[in-house]
Amino acid sequence: MLKFSRANAPDRAAAASGMQQIALARGTAAAAQRSRLPTFVATAATVAVLYFARDVFLPLAIAILLTFALAPLVSKLRRVGCPRSVAVVGTVTIAFLFLFAFSGVVAMQVSEVAQNLPTYQYNIVEKVRSLKETGSESQILDRLGRVMERINIEISRPEPELRASPEAEPERKPVLVEIFSPQRPVETLKNIINPLLGPLATTGLVLVVVIFMLFEREDLRDRFIRLVGYGDLHRTTEALQDAGARVGRYLLMQLVVNITYGIPLAIGLSLLGIPNAVLWGMLAILLRFVPYIGPVIAAALPLFLAFAAAPGWSLLIWTAALFIVLELLSNNVVEPWLYGSRTGLSPLAIIVSAIFWAWLWGPVGLVLSTPLTVCLVVLGRHVPQFEFLEILLGNEPVLDPKERLYQRLLAGDPDEATDNAEDMLEEKYLVEFYDTVAIPALLLAERDRARGALTSAQAAQIAQSANTLIANLEEIAGEEEGEEETSTEDQESDGDGDMDEYDLPTGDGKSVLCVGGRGDLDDVAASMLAQTLWIQGADAAQAGHEVLKAGNIKGLKLEGRNAVVLSVLDQDFMRHAKFTVRRLKRMAPAARIGIVLWQENGRPGATERDQLIESMQADFVVFGMGDAVREALSDAAPRPLKLAHPKIAPGYAMRRSKRVERS
Repeated sequence: MLKFSRANAPDRAAAASGMQQIALARGTAAAAQRSRLPTFVATAATVAVLYFARDVFLPLAIAILLTFALAPLVSKLRRVGCPRSVAVVGTVTIAFLFLFAFSGVVAMQVSEVAQNLPTYQYNIVEKVRSLKETGSESQILDRLGRVMERINIEISRPEPELRASPEAEPERKPVLVEIFSPQRPVETLKNIINPLLGPLATTGLVLVVVIFMLFEREDLRDRFIRLVGYGDLHRTTEALQDAGARVGRYLLMQLVVNITYGIPLAIGLSLLGIPNAVLWGMLAILLRFVPYIGPVIAAALPLFLAFAAAPGWSLLIWTAALFIVLELLSNNVVEPWLYGSRTGLSPLAIIVSAIFWAWLWGPVGLVLSTPLTVCLVVLGRHVPQFEFLEILLGNEPVLDPKERLYQRLLAGDPDEATDNAEDMLEEKYLVEFYDTVAIPALLLAERDRARGALTSAQAAQIAQSANTLIANLEEIAGEEEGEEETSTEDQESDGDGDMDEYDLPTGDGKSVLCVGGRGDLDDVAASMLAQTLWIQGADAAQAGHEVLKAGNIKGLKLEGRNAVVLSVLDQDFMRHAKFTVRRLKRMAPAARIGIVLWQENGRPGATERDQLIESMQADFVVFGMGDAVREALSDAAPRPLKLAHPKIAPGYAMRRSKRVERS
């Protein structure tokens, strides 16, 4: 029994170790869930506080955003020698005078439009009547009109009265009497002032808060750092600078974009004869701060007025054409030039944030939705607990290019993979795309296959999608082949160009065969290498890994080949690569036989590479696309094959000599 317990002691230790690892994994998962729970609870509590205390937080949010917008101007005045008090008070005064003047002009224009609305009634009725006359009796407009008439008749029809007897007298209904009494001047003034008290109080609060925030901007920044980021000053300072730069740049650039849209709009509407053209230009400047919905509202009001102001249809057509032209110029010329829409938010995030802030704070929240969401994205970028905000709302890709390509190939979507590749190929050459994106994506697939997470069917699907991608990029490869000839001539004429990783030699007159090492993914990597060699001008061909089997390798046509390159993603293949290299060297002694052991990071140094070359008896062993192309197109002579001598057991020679003597 003692011997049995000792024999099982290692098993119990291993089991205990395994249980400890399982417990540690469960504890880590539980800790991760516990760490996420306070974040979501805090987020929900924050949203509830912002909703129920919006009367307090809404003026503060407006004041903070105005502080972000006015801080750069105050800083510029301070740099030119202006005292702080003069810079702050002068900037705030000019800004609020501009806002008051803007609001006053809008209010006067709105009252004028309200007074002129009855004059447009006749034109509206005539146009509706003309629309009815142009259609037949079966048109939708007539049907809707008849339905509305029937509903009106049913509603206005009196209910039948139930009488107990014919002699009963009808019930007398009371007569409504409206009494008019003149209001006193004090009551009239109160009725005018009461609706204005709330906006005036909010405006005064915002004005005071903005002034104090600009006066104590540095002190508030230090207090905020001490409160939330004293342990990491670098990250907190970077977050504050990022938020201030993003919000300030957005507000300033969006204001410039809106002004360049609103002023031409007012001038164009005035030339067309639209009443109150100044009002529509100013409303366009204000409403375009509201994402997506604002420009539609800004265009709908003048279009309705063009429909009502003139008896014909030409004014409406010209007004619509004016809006279309201005939108095209603003979206395609002004905004890209001023980078007014570069906020770091995705388009869907802008729409969702507009809906959220409109629900939270009403119309004012709709106007403030984009800058407030920008602050949330900055918070998610620099605070690990709120990283999900940047993932959900940001416009930066959350997957690396190699991971995104691997996901598209795994999903069997080569068309989307081709679109992403074409976007990247606008800035880089095909060889760089293969070396930095496509091959690393294949390495991710190979790792998943090696650990059993990828089935053989999925690996075949990835290989098929990748081959479709290579075929789709054939046209780009042909374009780069022509560019390669031109760039080679330019380099020869210059003679002093700096060599970089992807300055590759020409392959004119060279013939190279690229062979997959062990699986379908190796075949795909070999196809990418063959296409790159073809771009360089070589006669490149590709063969699958099946040709390396014992019964098929003799069928390889290696006559005239300058090099044969084995493409290997699986490092386990290197155990058998030596025998494959020796067979190929015997079949093609005049060709250079090499191996590409694809690796993204941690590539071996020169010493380890030389050891691999010596042990494999290969002419070269490389680890990336650039080196593979250079070695395959090299003019170096192939290394002679060293014949292996079998090891003879001790005493075998003596026993053999004795047998010979006896015989």
